Amino acid sequence: MKTKRLSLAISGDKLILMGAIAVVFILFTFLNPNFFSWVNITNILVGASLVGIVSIGHTYLIIAGQNDLSPGSLVAFSGVLCALFVSKGVPLLPAVLLTIVAGAIVGLFNTWMVNNIRIDAFIATLVTQTIVRGFAYIICGGKPVAISNANYITFGKARFLDIPLSVWIMLLCFLFFGFVLSKTKFGRSIYAIGGNKDAARLAGLNPRKAILICYVMMGIICAIGGIIFSARMNSGQPAANVNLEFDSITAVILGGVSFTGGVGSLAGTILGVFLIQAFNTGLTMVNVPSFWQYVARGALLLFALTSDYVRKQNREKMLLEASKRQG
Repeated sequence: MKTKRLSLAISGDKLILMGAIAVVFILFTFLNPNFFSWVNITNILVGASLVGIVSIGHTYLIIAGQNDLSPGSLVAFSGVLCALFVSKGVPLLPAVLLTIVAGAIVGLFNTWMVNNIRIDAFIATLVTQTIVRGFAYIICGGKPVAISNANYITFGKARFLDIPLSVWIMLLCFLFFGFVLSKTKFGRSIYAIGGNKDAARLAGLNPRKAILICYVMMGIICAIGGIIFSARMNSGQPAANVNLEFDSITAVILGGVSFTGGVGSLAGTILGVFLIQAFNTGLTMVNVPSFWQYVARGALLLFALTSDYVRKQNREKMLLEASKRQG
């Protein structure tokens, strides 16, 4: 009964998200009829693809009780690095693999700070954010790196069923990582570690190893996102994707992942990603000044965190009531 009530609450969260998406579409279509067009919906999906890919990593990390503020910098760095490799004559496939390895190394660095020298994840990844952004500027001399490789450019422009390849990659990643999170032993261990790390350790799980995998996975995902983004933009841009991590975290929390860990799903995350991207696109299409867009996004993050607090209180209330009935 307890599990059933929690499942109903989680399903209710997803219904609320769907309702919020509908409200956003109705509101912005009223303000600008072009908002509800196939071209714009495709643009929303393309914009959501990068946030969505990064949000997969954030979903795992936040459920595990961790966080990462470096994705925006790492995506920019990865795009510049891959573009630089190709411009120096490195074949595309080795350039992509080397960039992915670089992303994994950044994930290892984050793990070392969190696991070995016990720095709080927020502070540790803030360090990485600054360092990696600096390296993004250093390796290209502060200038965008143009991409002339035809295969690289095609990778960013390719479509299947009139939907850009980046969207299909995002959807496949959601399906694969969603399966891993919900149906495998590793996925279940992530929930256990986020719920209570000490209890998980006593149960025979290895929190340090799970956290290592999550951070390395985030590094690899960000590297892939950076490669796709640079292919789409025809250049590696060191100044790109500032605050990407905040859009990603907002989407994850809106999607029902508890900021304190142990609760959430990728099904909710994908709804949160679509909601925040539709919201951001709508603000642009109705000509809201960029400064006010920052205010609106901050307000949306506050709303997400407040909703998370309310959900947490409701979960605790349900668990308390269930324990009283069993007693």
